[in-house]
Amino acid sequence: MSKVLKLLFIRHAQSQGNVERRMQGNGEFELSDLGRQQAEKLSKHLLAESWRPSHVYSSPLKRAAQTTEILLAGCQSAVLPSTVSDLIDSTTEAPPEDKPIRRAIALHYAEELKEFQNGVFKGLTWAEAQSRYPDLCRKLEASPDWIQIPEAESLKEARDRARHFIQRLLNLHKDGDQIWIVSHSWILQHLIAELLGSDRSWRLRAGNTALFEFWIDRSRWNLDNQNRFNTDLWQIRRFNDNRHLH
Repeated sequence: MSKVLKLLFIRHAQSQGNVERRMQGNGEFELSDLGRQQAEKLSKHLLAESWRPSHVYSSPLKRAAQTTEILLAGCQSAVLPSTVSDLIDSTTEAPPEDKPIRRAIALHYAEELKEFQNGVFKGLTWAEAQSRYPDLCRKLEASPDWIQIPEAESLKEARDRARHFIQRLLNLHKDGDQIWIVSHSWILQHLIAELLGSDRSWRLRAGNTALFEFWIDRSRWNLDNQNRFNTDLWQIRRFNDNRHLH
C-alpha cells in the first residue's frame, strides 16, 4: 500500500487498580511503577519503529492519560536525523545540537474511549462486591447472560459510543494520517468490532500496552463494490501485540 490511514489502538499500561484487581470502570487510578516502565518500553519501541502519530486520541481517565503522556514525551523529544533536519527551512534558527526538536502532535481526549461505566461496582474488588451486593454477584456467577448492573451503562450504550467514535474518526481523517488511540481493554473490544464491521463484539484479552494496528485505504473505504473484499486495501498489521515488554 502507498499512502494509507494508519490506526494504532493501544491499551493503557498497568495501573494500581490492575495490581489490586479492582473493577476500575470510570474510576481514577494512577499507573503503577511497573506501568510507567511498560509505557516507557512501548515509547522506545514505537520510536525505534519510526512510528510518528499525526493525531492522538486518549481516554481522559488517569491511567490512559498518563500512558499517553509518556508515549508523547518519547516521540516529541526525538532528535531529527540530519538527513531530515537539513530539509528544514534554513531561515529558521537551528537549535543547539543537544536540544531535541519538538513537533506538535494533535492530542484529543475523547469521552467515548473511557472504560465500561460499571455503576455500583466501580473501583471494587470482586470480594468487596460480593460483600456489598451478594444477591447480584450470585446472579452474575450463575448465568453467562448479560445482567444489568445498577447505575452501569448497558452493552448497547457501550457499543453505540464505540460506533460513534469510529465513525467520527473515519469522517475526520484521510490517507496519510497516522493515529494513536489509547484506551481500555473492555471498550477496545467494541471499538475493534466496529472498525471491522462485525455485528458482534468478541472477547479480546488484551494485555497492558497491547497494540492493534490497522492500515486502511481511506479513499476507497465507502466503495460499494468488490473492493470491499480486496484485502490489499484493509490490513491488520498486528493484533494484541505486546512483544515490546519481553
